[in-house]
Amino acid sequence: MAKPRVYKTEAIVLKRNDLGEADSIITLYTPNLGKIRAVARGVRRPKSKLGGHLDLLTQSALLLAHGQTLDVITQSQTIESFLPLKSDLRNISCALYMAELVNQFTVEGAEHYPVYRLLLDDLLWLCEARDSDTVLRHFELHLLSHLGYQPELYQCLNCKSPLAPERNLFSASGGGVLCSKCAGSEPATRPISVDALKVMRFLLSNSPASASRLRLGRAISREVEQLLRWYIRYILEREVKSLEFLDHLR
Repeated sequence: MAKPRVYKTEAIVLKRNDLGEADSIITLYTPNLGKIRAVARGVRRPKSKLGGHLDLLTQSALLLAHGQTLDVITQSQTIESFLPLKSDLRNISCALYMAELVNQFTVEGAEHYPVYRLLLDDLLWLCEARDSDTVLRHFELHLLSHLGYQPELYQCLNCKSPLAPERNLFSASGGGVLCSKCAGSEPATRPISVDALKVMRFLLSNSPASASRLRLGRAISREVEQLLRWYIRYILEREVKSLEFLDHLR
C-alpha cells in the first residue's frame, strides 16, 4: 500500500538554513517522527504565508508533502510561540542552547516522544522561570537520561558500593561518580561535592514543577554546570556552539 503523499505533524523548530534566494531548510523535532528536515519554499519572502510560523523555537502544526530528497512544508500554523523567551536575550540564548543539544544528540527519523515532551515542557518553564540555570541543568540531565547517557549518581561506578556523603569523583568517560577509594579506576575525574551530587539527583528525579522551587547558590550552580558541560562535551566529542554566547552574556 502506497504511503500518503502528504502528512500532518506538530513540531518545534530547532534550526533554519537558507536555501537559494527565498527558501529555507527547516530542522524540526516532532512527537512521533523524531527529528526531520524539510524545505519551506519562499519562507523568506515578506508576504510568505509560512512566515513566522516557522521561526526558530516555534511550535507549529504542519502539513508536509513527501519529496525525493527532503519533504516540503506546504502549510504551517503556530501553536506556541514562546514569546516571553524572545524578548529576553538571556532566555532566548538558553532556549537556543536547548535546541542545539537536541539537534546534536539526535539522528533524523528516530522517534522519541519523551525528548519532544521534555523540550516543550522546559521551554514553557523557561518562559516564566526566575532561574534559567536550573532549567538548563534539569533539561541536560533529563535529555541525557532519555537518550541512554544518564550518569550514575547513587553507587560507585567501580566497586558498586553506595556513595557516601563525602567528596567523591565524577568521571565523564565512565558516566557517573566514583567513591574516593576507586579514584584511580578511571583516567580522568573531577571532584564532585556532596551538595552538587544532591542537586543532580534532585533534578533528575523531579518534574519542572518541583524543580522550579529549587534555589541554588552561585557556587553550587556553577559546579553542577561545569560537570555537566564536561560530560556533554565528552559524549559529543565537540563543544556546543551556543555555549560561547551564553558565557559571553554571563
